[in-house]
Amino acid sequence: MNKRMVFHMIGQIIKLEAAVLLLPTVVSLIYKEECLWSFLITIAVALIVGFALTLISRPRNHVIFSKEGFVIVALSWLSLAAIGALPFFLSGEIPSYIDAFFETVSGLTTTGASILTDVESLSHGLLFWRSFTHWIGGMGVLVLIMAIVPSVSGRNMHVLRAEMPGPVVGKLMPRIRDTAKILYIIYLVMTAVQIILLWCGDMNLFGSIVHAFGTAGTGGFGIMSNSIAGYSPYSQWVITIFMLLFGINFNLYYLILIRHIRDALKSSELWVYLGIVAAACIAIVINISHLYDSFGETLRTAVFQVSSIITTTGYSTTDFNAWPQLSKGILLLLMFIGGCAGSTAGGLKISRIQLLWGTVKRDLRRLIHPRSVGVIKMDGKRLDEPAIHGTSAYFIIYFALFALGFLLLSFEPFGFETNFSAMAACFNNVGPGFGLVGPIGSYAAYSPFSKLVLSAAMLFGRLEIYPLLFVLIPSTWTKK
Repeated sequence: MNKRMVFHMIGQIIKLEAAVLLLPTVVSLIYKEECLWSFLITIAVALIVGFALTLISRPRNHVIFSKEGFVIVALSWLSLAAIGALPFFLSGEIPSYIDAFFETVSGLTTTGASILTDVESLSHGLLFWRSFTHWIGGMGVLVLIMAIVPSVSGRNMHVLRAEMPGPVVGKLMPRIRDTAKILYIIYLVMTAVQIILLWCGDMNLFGSIVHAFGTAGTGGFGIMSNSIAGYSPYSQWVITIFMLLFGINFNLYYLILIRHIRDALKSSELWVYLGIVAAACIAIVINISHLYDSFGETLRTAVFQVSSIITTTGYSTTDFNAWPQLSKGILLLLMFIGGCAGSTAGGLKISRIQLLWGTVKRDLRRLIHPRSVGVIKMDGKRLDEPAIHGTSAYFIIYFALFALGFLLLSFEPFGFETNFSAMAACFNNVGPGFGLVGPIGSYAAYSPFSKLVLSAAMLFGRLEIYPLLFVLIPSTWTKK
């Protein structure tokens, strides 16, 4: 373990957090808010810690292997959340540090679960920071630093693989830094386009920026307690479309940019994703048609909520707690499915489910024809056995951790629906669940211990288990 390199990188990332904290500081300055001082103090803390780590742990070599990549990602996200919670706590607008930590973890992991019961009471600076954490965490903090800082290692692919969502991460360009730049340019342009479109509707500039951050990171933090319900149908459709777009693998956008449109359209994951969305929308429209005044309203509400849940964004335009059980069951399944690999969405990812389904079909075929050679393909390419076994192992660990988290939440007296959906919503980075944690509820009633459990679930879900798991294994630190 190259410990010096690990802590040197963490120091660099904490210094980057100090830089990005300047944006909400400027917002607080514009609105002349008292929370300005909480941002200035946090920036000072981040700079002191960041410079101390980079100076004390100057690496003798800059080599990063997969183990270092996992540890860097896990400790960086924990450090960012711990420091990023300070503005909420120091300002007194979230008096409990554990609550502030929960809110920050929820933002960075693009979950959108909140302990706030009155969102409108937050100052503009903190509302901006709360949603900006979505945008930072959506594409990845380490991806950002690789895009703007000269490469410190020829093995940065290990860091990219540890942070980017999905079973397989590929390079768009020969150099990792170029890949990171392309991803962030696409991300930035799509965010800017959405801001402009929302601003053309009934949102002011501040609201447009905040909601675009929440959509781009598929996070779901907003500035109103009723989420998106108070905005016009135009704004709701704009957010719906962009939620779906941000749930698609960003590699496909790159293929479209270089005019390899046919290659992009060959993606089986894309068509499965769109097929699931279409099927869920049709089923829910039929199931809830009696609850709304017109077909147009029913369609808009159903498509919005399906898009919000499958992309794990978590915005809402209605209290889907009041929907029939069939519709709620569909939404619960969508929480687990999630979006495409290489997108900003959470959940298990479409490609993993495709791989698991392919494995099941192959094993069933072998039971009937023992001598058959089973080959699993995706988009015409044969998948190797390590990728197949890795996906199966991921599912086992995923459901084991989910079960453990749910059992720990079962000490709370909120009933099965609330606790199960809370764990599902946090582990899959969705945000709202059912019962007390529904779209008009919050996580405020949970105990500090349960909030820490749910915070861990959000981090495990966003980092896709392995980085945090490696940090917790003693041999990670003892073996060279």
